[in-house]
Amino acid sequence: MSSTRIVQIGLVQLQCSANAGENTARAVVGVRAAAAQGAQIVCLPELFRSLYFCQSEDHVHFALAEAIPGPSTEMFSALAKELGVVIIASLFEKRAEGLYHNTAVVLDADGTYLGKYRKMHIPDDPLFYEKFYFTPGDLGFKVFPTRFGKLGVLICWDQWYPEGARLTALRGAEVLFYPTAIGWHPSEKAEYGAAQHGSWELIQRSHAVANGCYVVSVNRTGHEGEPDGGIEFWGQSFVADPTGTVVAKAAVETPEVLVVPCDLARLDVQRTHWPFLRDRRIDAYGELTKRYIDE
Repeated sequence: MSSTRIVQIGLVQLQCSANAGENTARAVVGVRAAAAQGAQIVCLPELFRSLYFCQSEDHVHFALAEAIPGPSTEMFSALAKELGVVIIASLFEKRAEGLYHNTAVVLDADGTYLGKYRKMHIPDDPLFYEKFYFTPGDLGFKVFPTRFGKLGVLICWDQWYPEGARLTALRGAEVLFYPTAIGWHPSEKAEYGAAQHGSWELIQRSHAVANGCYVVSVNRTGHEGEPDGGIEFWGQSFVADPTGTVVAKAAVETPEVLVVPCDLARLDVQRTHWPFLRDRRIDAYGELTKRYIDE
């Protein structure tokens, strides 16, 4: 039996514009660049085909949505087949008139559409008005068996919830992917910026530790929105190994393609030396389904 099982994981950190065609072209260039560097699985940021439109509540933005499967799914499926890579692409899904989701699709290395994950946790905060646009996911937490490994896909705000990471890992995920669009409010950056970013990275590293798996978070970069406000996306896409160590991190202010070797054989070693899954008290967790426990 081999003592290693190396998978090359590609992260495509993008800076987005108001031109969907331009953004898609940049994404394709990024996927090709990752594949040329040996990537076998490539993940794109959240809602990369447009600016992050959730900074305002405006019905005009619903025109950005598309069916899944649909044009983008078909295009990235062909690209996956051509390059022999798995692609994770985050799209704005139009399910029906008046029914929209924040959705990620997974395309296997032969171009097969393996399915989609709909974002479960939907934020509603200043400049992150996602509840106006997205219906919460109804497909549950999912794992996709690809040519190169079993992948769990969650999206951005999901990354703050240990329950989502745990349930995805319990379904067999070896790597948790988080396509993301997160950044600072410029007016808050000086006072809170370091702590906000540190918390974001720390919570995802904790998912890697608690579940004995790899975590891959792929963000966008650049400033979007009003010149004196808006969001300054903080980039810094990263990979954490099963010990929670950040083994690779992208730049803050520029687009970047990272390709990171991840040894999936480490999961069994990590989980037998730190047997959190073995020692879980599943008989005692029923109250997790409650909103809050009032004594």
